[in-house]
Amino acid sequence: MKKTILISFLVLFAMNLNAQTSKEDALLESKINKLVSDLTIQEKIALCSGRDDWSTMPIERLNIPWIWLSDGPHGLRRAPATNKPGYGDQLLATCFPTASALAATWDVDLVYKVGQTLGNEAQAQGVSVLLGPGVNIKRSVLGGRNFEYFSEDPILSGEMGAAYINGVQSQGVGTSLKHFTANNVETMRMYNNSNLDNRTLHEIYLTPFEIAVKKAQPWTVMACYNRVQEVYGTQSPYLLTEILKKDWGFKGIVVSDWFAVIDRVAAMKAGMHLEMPKVSPVNNAIAVEAVKNGELDIAVVDALVKEILTVVFKAKALQKEGVELNVEKDHAFARKVTSEVATLLKNENDVLPISKDKYKKVAIIGEFAAAPRYQGNGSSQVRPTKLDNILDIVKNEYGKGIEITYAQGYNLADDNDVSLISEAKKVAAEADVVLVFSGLPLQYESEGIDRTHINMPPSHNKLISEISAVQKNTVVVLTNGSAVTMPWLNNVSGVLETWLGGQAGAGGIADVLFGKVNPSGKLAETFPMRLEDTPAFFNFPGEQGDVLYGERIFVGYRYYDERKIEPLFPFGYGLSYTSFEYSNLKVSSKNTTDEDGLTVSVTVKNTGKVTGKEVVQIYVSDVKSTLQRPEKELKKFVKIELAPGEAKEVSFELERRDFSYYDAKRNMWIAESGEYVVAAAASSRDIKLSETINLQSTQQVPLMFDEYTFFLEYWNNKQTREILLEYMPNWIRGIVTEGDEAEIREYQGFMVEHPIIKYPYITHGEITHKQVKELVEKCKGLTYTP
Repeated sequence: MKKTILISFLVLFAMNLNAQTSKEDALLESKINKLVSDLTIQEKIALCSGRDDWSTMPIERLNIPWIWLSDGPHGLRRAPATNKPGYGDQLLATCFPTASALAATWDVDLVYKVGQTLGNEAQAQGVSVLLGPGVNIKRSVLGGRNFEYFSEDPILSGEMGAAYINGVQSQGVGTSLKHFTANNVETMRMYNNSNLDNRTLHEIYLTPFEIAVKKAQPWTVMACYNRVQEVYGTQSPYLLTEILKKDWGFKGIVVSDWFAVIDRVAAMKAGMHLEMPKVSPVNNAIAVEAVKNGELDIAVVDALVKEILTVVFKAKALQKEGVELNVEKDHAFARKVTSEVATLLKNENDVLPISKDKYKKVAIIGEFAAAPRYQGNGSSQVRPTKLDNILDIVKNEYGKGIEITYAQGYNLADDNDVSLISEAKKVAAEADVVLVFSGLPLQYESEGIDRTHINMPPSHNKLISEISAVQKNTVVVLTNGSAVTMPWLNNVSGVLETWLGGQAGAGGIADVLFGKVNPSGKLAETFPMRLEDTPAFFNFPGEQGDVLYGERIFVGYRYYDERKIEPLFPFGYGLSYTSFEYSNLKVSSKNTTDEDGLTVSVTVKNTGKVTGKEVVQIYVSDVKSTLQRPEKELKKFVKIELAPGEAKEVSFELERRDFSYYDAKRNMWIAESGEYVVAAAASSRDIKLSETINLQSTQQVPLMFDEYTFFLEYWNNKQTREILLEYMPNWIRGIVTEGDEAEIREYQGFMVEHPIIKYPYITHGEITHKQVKELVEKCKGLTYTP
């Protein structure tokens, strides 16, 4: 009885809350409508542009406030004033691991908590919109901004992005999902055209944005610098209105990337709300004149202004007073995050973790140990509240009972300086285990420029090779934002990828190296053996302002699978200090429909001696498809923690979209009937268990036959075959076997491999051009079940 009363109370409370929210929304809408009616044309256009570098335009006479936007995404880069760039003099903030690092956690709950912390810090610094996350796909390992993006995979990127957005926005701070879309190259980014087909655009490059929009509804979406299919991202009606607003139901506003707008009027018509930053009065004057001469409909402007004001008033209403930066708490949390980021790539003979029982003397080598690289270069640079280094952390926290020695090893100011290697070798030879801290210096990865190779500096590679020659227990600890080659891999005992770990990265890395934390990171991108093996090798960074996406949908692991190329380390890969066993893969039905979907479950057991976390990955393969498809594609994943001997069953729900490809001709996602393999895996190359299921499609798909459709396609469809027989029965009788109209005579195969528009002369006039048009018209509206 008490339970029933409680439920009734909660239902009534929810109803009242919804009614209250609806009432508040109605009042706000009424207020905004009144404001829009009171605004002049000049004021309306001004609201669609920034006031200065970082703030929106206020209209003081109508009490319309301004809000503060600030760079992110892995920490605030808040300028000291809205009219200052904020490079070098930005406010202090917690610098978290960059997106490429966060993605390695494969942990949406953790990323949500990072978002919460960032949102809280934004509130403390008066920021209303944090410019992030970036969910652009890592199309090439050479992408200069790869450190700022999550993954090569659209599902992982989208889920990470949605978790980040929901975390930030839970604190009453908006986000800006960026850079919409197909922004995958930094070279000539202000002009380059992303030349890709519609299927590739939808399956790979739009999907992460779609997931983030539908699951998190960011307050803003940032339009990209580049052109997409010849149209600038800031002025594409297809992207900003048809896809974002109509198809996905985006409710927020579109903000330009800074200085991205080319044609202000075209951008506003396309659905871009806010040009940032304030460039000059010129663009506003052009837009005002366009309204006056009828080129720009005032109704379009009014709609944009209403949505801008909705975000502005929401932001002001959610601002919190008295929020303070909690430096120590946030720093400690950042350290925990970095320990979850660390990805163990090699651990021969259990060289890790380090303990005083195993090693009495530990050598730390590499300038990164004393002068850490902890973030990327460009607009995302955070001025950290504090900064740890591994040398001090190890000495102060893990040095008891262990002798710690150090050698610089290389010179970060000179990539080719090998003069420090001799001393490093001596230190290494005298130790029981060596930790070589190396990777990519800051200038190797940056917004605005792309990498020209994927090698570490020569001095780093030579140092590692020579150290491993005198010390069998050599562990390389990598600091980099994206993949690198490892020519010394076979000669070292261990490799720990730590990415760009933020201000507390040193502590998190030490915690993993010394066994306080069991590494659980997994690669969110494929590490290639060599640059020549990569999918976009021939088409990156493009030429003459055009970037051909020649690999199409075969990005990342999809390409390596299709080409049967062995990567250095595959997508989804990462070791642990424990071991896991997969068993009992179950599917809810061996025969299902696209409407019913599928429940997949698998049991994972920790068969080792320490608590650890495993990322369970679910891949789907279409056994036989009408269109070419990847060998397998990631569809679901989850991270679980298991104590020694503990087993857990995890379940996943697969829906129609998880079995679908995008048909660009029909502009729709299609799940075909047929066999699919559903696999549980520890990486894209480590399939543990799989089941084959039969899917029956219930979709009604339009035929889309026209005058250029081949005769054979018309013939093979039962519906259109009857129509063909109405128009050319005599010619058809001559090409089919006697008594069986279902088979074309083999020697007549060439004659039916022509578009139907040719048949007035192929049939010697039995069907006319006018009748061909009639035939095509009769076939319109016909559908089939794939």
